[in-house]
Amino acid sequence: MVAAIVDVGIYHYMAVYLRYEALGSICLYWGYHTQPALALSGKRRIVSQQPVFDRCHICYDSNGVYKAFFMRRVINDMLGRDVEIQFPPKRIVSVVPSQTELLHYLGLEDEVVGITKFCVHPESWFRSKTRVGGTKKLNIDAIRQLQPDLIIANKEENEREQIEALAKEFPVWISDMHNIPQALQMIQVVGQLTGTDAKANELVDEIVVGFTNLHKATTPKRIAYFIWYNPWMSVGGDTFISNMIQTIGWQNVLKHESRYPEISLDKLKELNPELVLLSSEPFPFKEKHIEEIKAVLPDADVKLVDGEMFSWYGSRMKEAVGYMSELVK
Repeated sequence: MVAAIVDVGIYHYMAVYLRYEALGSICLYWGYHTQPALALSGKRRIVSQQPVFDRCHICYDSNGVYKAFFMRRVINDMLGRDVEIQFPPKRIVSVVPSQTELLHYLGLEDEVVGITKFCVHPESWFRSKTRVGGTKKLNIDAIRQLQPDLIIANKEENEREQIEALAKEFPVWISDMHNIPQALQMIQVVGQLTGTDAKANELVDEIVVGFTNLHKATTPKRIAYFIWYNPWMSVGGDTFISNMIQTIGWQNVLKHESRYPEISLDKLKELNPELVLLSSEPFPFKEKHIEEIKAVLPDADVKLVDGEMFSWYGSRMKEAVGYMSELVK
């Protein structure tokens, strides 16, 4: 066996030549590298590094004739798990609506073979792609039939037991977002996973520029944001939605709570927010719900808002910049 290691900055390559009687000659090319990811911190761009490990197999027969080439890529998911995939993946199942939309933005029309019934964007995929159940109740058998070489999931949106079961059979990459920088990291890593790095990095850059130049609220209004009805449920300070609220210059009155707390209207009255936002999803709030809030907060401003703009991490964030600018006027 002959091995050579070359160090060129952040790129480290190892080429290994092996000979097997059964397979002829095989050249294994390993590459470990890190790629820069743009993230947002206030009005500054910062760079994080995402390690990637590639293993390339070039196969020859016993006569030295080229037979095949394939690559394996190992990359961490956002839970710190090593996920090894055939690269680039050719059969992707996405079980998170916002990440499905991102995959479409990245141009993976043929590669995505399965989505959930809640992956409504783009509409063409919603009509044509195989549906594999809901985000919280996946159809495991339907996913098995698709034989994916990559499943893209989310810690919060999917059920742990189902994802763990799938991970025993297929490569599953799991995202976990609590803020805009993590969402930008997710976009960049999905690009690395799918071989669409250039498109993903371009999108990240556009989102960073958009939020950097965002016209924020001139006064830091105290707001309450509701996602569910009966019981009324809001968002705590450790959520992506709360981070979006903070980014546009408002203050979440429940920022000291975690995740998605239930809150009574009596408690809401005590908190006395200046503005109440009723989201279009996951619960589809309507005009009639505004009246319930006004009954306990007659002086508060109450608005129906597009929940996708506040909660969809991915390519939707590019559209969210303009939406938020109009909202805070």
